[in-house]
Amino acid sequence: MIIKSVEFIGSFTKESQAPKPEFPEYAFIGRSNVGKSSLINMLCNQKGIAKVSGTPGKTQHINYFLINESWYIVDLPGYGFAKVSKKSRAKWEAMIERYLVVRPTLQCAILLIDSRHPLQNLDLEFANWLGERHIPFVMSFTKSDKLKDQEKLNNVETINAAFLEYWHSLPQQFVTSAKSAEGRDEFLAFIEKTNKAFNDKMEN
Repeated sequence: MIIKSVEFIGSFTKESQAPKPEFPEYAFIGRSNVGKSSLINMLCNQKGIAKVSGTPGKTQHINYFLINESWYIVDLPGYGFAKVSKKSRAKWEAMIERYLVVRPTLQCAILLIDSRHPLQNLDLEFANWLGERHIPFVMSFTKSDKLKDQEKLNNVETINAAFLEYWHSLPQQFVTSAKSAEGRDEFLAFIEKTNKAFNDKMEN
């Protein structure tokens, strides 16, 4: 897939404010500071599409980006950020959960996991939450450029083994780096294939 155009559509505080559900959507979510904005910029091959910040919790709304005038990247707030009030955190969580549960054109969630660390309880809990609600998702292991090849392989295997203590099988996975663009072609090929299935279904 060639990214020809990227348009920021807007930031919304609730799912009902989002654009008309007509194009396939891919929702990016993960723990705060997992590299979500950097991954989105890498996939779009443009710097500054999604704002990158060293401050966790920067994304506080549902941010929509229209790609090639035919599908959406949806940037969701990170979970697990503690340095906000309980009220604000509860509001974010309710906003995220409603979007993921009710959005009819959501094709899958992209669950970002830092490849440098063992499986975190927050990631496991969120993956289980998605599974319990039958929300399809894939995994993206981020920041792979910060690891040597064997270390990267070992870490991913260790994370997967931890997931398999709770899951019978694992969703599709991508190892990604915003710096080296590792995983970009595979990621976009997956989206292209999913978009085709969506469009074929809509035509029938």
